Amino acid sequence: MKTKPLALALASLLALRTATDAQSVSTRSGRLDFELGVPTKETVTKLYDEIDYQRACQLYIWALPLVEFGNLLAILEGTTGAKPGDLTIYTGNEQSVFLTPNATTPYIFAYLDLAKTGPVVMDIPVGGIAGSALDAWQRPLSDLGMTGPDQGKGGKYVFVGPGQEAPTAEGAFVLRSPTYGVVLFYRTLDPDQAKGEALAKRIRVYPWARRDSPPAIGFLKPDPDKFASFTTMPRGMKYWEQLAEVIQREPVEDRDRFFMAMLRPLGIEKGKPFQPDERQKKILTEGAFVGEAMAKANTFDMRFPNIRYRPDTLWQYFLILDPMQDLANYSELDERGAYFYAALLVTKGMRSQTPGVGQAYLGSFRDKEGHAFDGAKSYRLRVPPNVPAKQFWSVTLYDVDTRSIILNEQHRGQLGSREDLAKNADGAVDVYFGPTSPKGFEKNWIQTVPAKAWFVGFRFYAPTEAYFDKSWPLPDVELMK
Repeated sequence: MKTKPLALALASLLALRTATDAQSVSTRSGRLDFELGVPTKETVTKLYDEIDYQRACQLYIWALPLVEFGNLLAILEGTTGAKPGDLTIYTGNEQSVFLTPNATTPYIFAYLDLAKTGPVVMDIPVGGIAGSALDAWQRPLSDLGMTGPDQGKGGKYVFVGPGQEAPTAEGAFVLRSPTYGVVLFYRTLDPDQAKGEALAKRIRVYPWARRDSPPAIGFLKPDPDKFASFTTMPRGMKYWEQLAEVIQREPVEDRDRFFMAMLRPLGIEKGKPFQPDERQKKILTEGAFVGEAMAKANTFDMRFPNIRYRPDTLWQYFLILDPMQDLANYSELDERGAYFYAALLVTKGMRSQTPGVGQAYLGSFRDKEGHAFDGAKSYRLRVPPNVPAKQFWSVTLYDVDTRSIILNEQHRGQLGSREDLAKNADGAVDVYFGPTSPKGFEKNWIQTVPAKAWFVGFRFYAPTEAYFDKSWPLPDVELMK
């Protein structure tokens, strides 16, 4: 009886040796050929291609927030001519060449290049401003305005880059960025757009070195004719070109050193031009395609625990990422990828757990039966009464391909409590999605586009207790038959 475990162990060892000594083995990576256990030259070539291809797929997910940051700067410069420190304002569906924006309030952006300017000052006036300052990895340096340290009372923020000496600025909020690139974005919450824009124009952004005579600030609006040149996220080789460009500008952090090593055989290395050969181009192009497919699965069908808002519906928490991205024992690689494949920028207020403060976001990528949303079909979302939002709520449709607001002949991709929507007798609101309007409910309808898949986001502004304890239900979107 005592010899059986030993016999089994020897049999297992023999089987293992037989497998490794085999002349040819079929694997997920194809057939691998060996000579006395040593990979043949052809197999070595195949294995190196496979190593680089697998890394390219994973590097796609790792690089999402950095590539997205670089693409944002390209959009701001390309559509408005903005220079570092200029404020740019984007409104409406057609100007939303960003990932999952909302169309309720305008977005105002400014980007900083601390390597060129040194520390930069941002003066925020008193009033209803809410936003954030983020580094090139889209980690919040601080919320701004109502959810920031000035709490809506106005204040002076000073941004300091890597290795730069922090100036002495009494009463200011001094923020040190781990990257030279910084993006500032905010919204004005006044429902009167003219008043909101007037408030936004009172913000000042200027180099600390010019604090005694700040330059006139630009407040720029985009040229509609230039949007066609830009996409929400580059694909194929353009993805890697954008990554290589940002990597040259920014310092390498300790947490990313292994990823930087993985990039070297693919032709991307700090301090060297990106000049991939044909082999590298082929691997990078395929890696970007499959990497995006992996990112799409990671976003649309998340496998993280407790991802559902309630177990009786398919609504997912849209933001499961800790805004700082780094936890005690690991950095949130997949959580980060799940958010930044579909969204641009994040604030700490978006993860607020305090009722009546910040925002909350839910997303749905399939109908009640589990099927993808088809732009040629009609659907209904019944929003129950008493939505737990102290300020307002909204429903937005996004194109799956661009992850931006759906573009339709209606020129509308969002509805919410700020609109004059028809209500049911019990106070519920039926919102309709489809290529044609349901008779009598035109005000409650968002037009979809045949042959275009879409998904839906539900936003709570200043969510209240019933959202946090999940006592308020949100039914699934249903196909109308």
